[in-house]
Amino acid sequence: GVQLREDMDKGVFDRFKSLPIARIAPLAGALLADSIRYTIATVLTFAMGYILGYRPEGGLLGVAIAALLVIVCSWAVSWIFAFFGVIARTASSVQGISMIVLFPLTFVSNAFVPVGTMPGWLQWFVNANPISHLVNAVRELANTGTIGGELAISLLGAAVIVAVFAPLTVRAYMRKA
Repeated sequence: GVQLREDMDKGVFDRFKSLPIARIAPLAGALLADSIRYTIATVLTFAMGYILGYRPEGGLLGVAIAALLVIVCSWAVSWIFAFFGVIARTASSVQGISMIVLFPLTFVSNAFVPVGTMPGWLQWFVNANPISHLVNAVRELANTGTIGGELAISLLGAAVIVAVFAPLTVRAYMRKA
């Protein structure tokens, strides 16, 4: 979202208007570039874990499905930030909005701390948090090779995000492009 806003501010998208390309191509390119970054980050994370001694019991297939799930869910979330990138006035405001969204979702999840160690009043949010479902699905796939309900919940959440934010983003982008 920040890069998208910076490109729009610098006139990159204005230059694209003069080219014989689809008006939506720059937005699609930005989202594709995000997917490539997410793929690189996911591969590096699993590779570094393996170097540090992590041996996934789910096997290569479980890890590959887990990585694909992370990439798909990350791509879905990128639609939210692309929307903010299109509607926000500055790149720094996109960054601020992103932190407001990501900080509670990431740190109030089961990614870093077991849910049972959290106060009871916080556990309800952690258990409903979509990041917690994604973390559980990735752990199930990588650690046991199990395809379970957490995978379905994560994919459903990603589909809902895309169904809501893709049309909003495209509509806002087409108004400005």
